Amino acid sequence: MNLLRKIENLYLDKLIYFASKRKGFRLKLRKSLVLLRDGLEKEGIETKEMFATYARYTQGRASKKEMIEANKQFVEIVKGLGVGVLILLPFAPLTIPFVVKLGERLGIDIIPSSFKSKEGEEE
Repeated sequence: MNLLRKIENLYLDKLIYFASKRKGFRLKLRKSLVLLRDGLEKEGIETKEMFATYARYTQGRASKKEMIEANKQFVEIVKGLGVGVLILLPFAPLTIPFVVKLGERLGIDIIPSSFKSKEGEEE
């Protein structure tokens, strides 16, 4: 009976462990998806503003400051495309963090600003 009780306790301990991990995973996944949604929403708004600025530029009505901001947004779009290409590579969960760390070491920022947390804000 003692062995049976130990096996039962071990089974219950493992069941509780995996259930708690699953809930934590679900919360992390939800938080990540909310951050992704917010980042994509912000990128969409900024991209619309960029296209409006470029349209005004073709008519000669855009200021130099507006053009600088539009060009910065264009660079952000190119960064997003670069990360998007990395997602298509085999072993993307391994290659993306590697490339981000390598970029940090080389002083190259490859993550679009919309997907970064502000200073003092929790990720």
